[in-house]
Amino acid sequence: LLLFSGIELHVSADEYLPFEANRNFFYLTGISGAGRGETGALATAELCDQLHPQIIGASMLTVYPNSALYQDIQAGLWQEESEHEKYRELQTLANHLHIPVLFAALGASNAIPIQGLLPRDRDKISAQLERILEQVDEADLRHYRQTLRHL
Repeated sequence: LLLFSGIELHVSADEYLPFEANRNFFYLTGISGAGRGETGALATAELCDQLHPQIIGASMLTVYPNSALYQDIQAGLWQEESEHEKYRELQTLANHLHIPVLFAALGASNAIPIQGLLPRDRDKISAQLERILEQVDEADLRHYRQTLRHL
């Protein structure tokens, strides 16, 4: 999921993109559902490469029992990604962005904060995400998410 926020639009000379804005994008890791995260990350990277956001802020989906999505999960209509799958999705996004952008996953929904400038810090970000996948147990990440009272 990608949401746009910015400031007042300015007219540009580009006939295909008739405005310019300071672009900050929000990426909700995990919203694609189990088995679809990396596909969503690849599509988002492609879109971001075209739109050139200045910042991509990522948060991880946290499903609370009083939400409609929780009810869909209970009814078998949707399946949540595992915690490791969410980190793999985030890694896929960072590894496939080809634009200069501040990439940050710093909010409370991210058990382990990640930040860097792409493409300069791509290897550092990817390595940090790989270490999480290799060294942090799924159960520990799940426990963090389940005990997160609010965002």
